[in-house]
Amino acid sequence: MNRKTFLTIAAALLAGAAFLLTQSRAADFPKGSPEFIGSYDAALKAGKDTGKPVVLIFSAVWCGPCQANKHNVYPSDAVKPYHDKFVWAYLDADAEANGAAMQKYGVTAIPYIQFLDKNGKPLGSSIGGSTPADFAKTLEATLKNIGP
Repeated sequence: MNRKTFLTIAAALLAGAAFLLTQSRAADFPKGSPEFIGSYDAALKAGKDTGKPVVLIFSAVWCGPCQANKHNVYPSDAVKPYHDKFVWAYLDADAEANGAAMQKYGVTAIPYIQFLDKNGKPLGSSIGGSTPADFAKTLEATLKNIGP
């Protein structure tokens, strides 16, 4: 095997290992996070079954603002009062299984957060990072828009 072939194979193996490592960490959530569902269809079903609105979070392990939200916003004291008021879904933007949902909501940048009523009707969305206080205000406004 020549040096060029060896380097190509080594680079491919390293890239594959890095991909697997980041994918295994994608589902790790900090203590105090809401209970996340990892499937779009399961989140819609849970919304209908529980009568709660749905928060769809399209994210990726390589996205800095996504990871900042994951570690600093969703488990924050400001957002905790809303954990039980919504069905929360954390959807990997790199997963092929989430492609149709991303297309449906026009996701072109992440973090992309789509708010749905209990029946899956869009209530609004936000793009980009946030502070805990601002995200809590968005959640409160979403609940007010739904009404009783």
